[in-house]
Amino acid sequence: MDSEFVLEMNGITKKYGLNTVLKDVTLRVRPGEIHALLGENGAGKSTLMNVLFGMPVIHSTGGFQGQVRLEGQDVKIHSPMDAMTKGIGMVHQEFMLIPGFNITENIKLNREISRPWFVSKIIGKDMELLDTPAMKRDARLALDSVGMKIDENELVSTLPIGHMQFIEIAREIDKTGMKLLVFDEPTAVLTESEAAQLIDVMKSIAARGVAIIFITHRLEEVMNAADTITILRDGQLVTSLAKTETDMSELARLMIGGSGSVSRVSERETNIDPTKIAMKIRHLAVDQAGEATVDINLDVREGEILGIGGLAGQGKIGLPNGIMGCYPATGEVELFGEKFELNNAKQALSKGLAMVSENRRQVGLLLDQSIEDNIVFSAMQVQNDFVKGPFKLKDSKKIRAHAEEMVKELDIRCTSPTQASGTLSGGNQQKVCVARALTLNPRFLFVSEPTRGIDIGAKALVMQTIVDLNRKKGITVVVVSSELSELRSVCDRIAIVTDGVVECILRPDSSDTAFGLAMSGVDVEEGELAK
Repeated sequence: MDSEFVLEMNGITKKYGLNTVLKDVTLRVRPGEIHALLGENGAGKSTLMNVLFGMPVIHSTGGFQGQVRLEGQDVKIHSPMDAMTKGIGMVHQEFMLIPGFNITENIKLNREISRPWFVSKIIGKDMELLDTPAMKRDARLALDSVGMKIDENELVSTLPIGHMQFIEIAREIDKTGMKLLVFDEPTAVLTESEAAQLIDVMKSIAARGVAIIFITHRLEEVMNAADTITILRDGQLVTSLAKTETDMSELARLMIGGSGSVSRVSERETNIDPTKIAMKIRHLAVDQAGEATVDINLDVREGEILGIGGLAGQGKIGLPNGIMGCYPATGEVELFGEKFELNNAKQALSKGLAMVSENRRQVGLLLDQSIEDNIVFSAMQVQNDFVKGPFKLKDSKKIRAHAEEMVKELDIRCTSPTQASGTLSGGNQQKVCVARALTLNPRFLFVSEPTRGIDIGAKALVMQTIVDLNRKKGITVVVVSSELSELRSVCDRIAIVTDGVVECILRPDSSDTAFGLAMSGVDVEEGELAK
């Protein structure tokens, strides 16, 4: 090999329409090293890996600019299968196993070993029989290499999640000619002991000369396993440096960025009384795939704007969805001093709770219906409002008057309240969702990912709307967001959720380092915590 690097991605730029998600990013990985790739949600890690693997989403949206080199040679990677043939493998965060197959069948999938018999000698290779003993021998070697003593004949559907992760790794190890393996959040579903075992396996793989790109948010694992660290932020390269040149505090600061100063939408003139609790949450566990909570304990103070932050998949989205009855939940919740029944969405709305969903197009809106129908829909269903007569017919006059009031109050840009919601811009769709929640006259409002998918100008208007609801109407608001800067701009306190629990509660003006450490599951200094 002529090059010092097994992989070079030079000047990678990727746009989706007018939105630049990667800008002049460079990643260089040496043979046999563990190279950590770090960054917040939306930093560009997944897009960069999609470029590396030739994912269809890259090619179908105009491709990318830049250069990819393997072992010093320029390459064009057209598909994930093409990447595999070039010696690039991936251990996915979401398992790619077939539950109805046994371990051997999963490890050897698409690389089965066959043997000839008299029929295949006449008709052709397609009629060869599977050489099951040979496949089992390969599977056994791969399982042994990752420290798994489990029987290779076991069905995958019977295995615990941790075992499935190691089978994913065994499958990649079994492939011949592997030069580079990408581990995408491999320890997210593992116990502490399993995670330690996986780190040992990674080091063993690297010792054989296979390079590893290690994507994780757990900074302790980075400092334990990595040789080199690359950090992305907002689609751009922040730095690449050796592990010996840094520490966890610096990595946390580099991931979050900024100077630590907070641009506030507005400052609160009076302090929140910490003894007045709007919602008391104890041991909340929510079964939402990809956003499950394990044991949430949290007090939301009456009249505050509380932020819920954290990385994707850590449980922050599960918290409001579980309380609102969208997903199965267990635990104890009190709302304004009264016991609150979980798993009952209609009761949640009738008790003064409301939510603006993170998925406005699939959950939050009836896209084919008018703005006015969307605004009053929940109030009609839950409170029997906006109906008249013994047959509870729609009160069109009242609906129109209320919708016009909401359009004016929230500055919803539309031709009229009869316009279909699906024809509005993203920011105005979000305002319709807010209007629907307000129509329930809530005392407590969840707003989940309020600015996802909307332009910069609309983001500012939506965040100001949240502040106005809290300051002018006295609504207690919980804002769940992947955008830390947004939370810091409007919230009184920010709870960071990591691994399904509240890691800590920070002040909005706490340091970038404190936020980075908290999102990585590392304890922060006492002085950074909110009171």
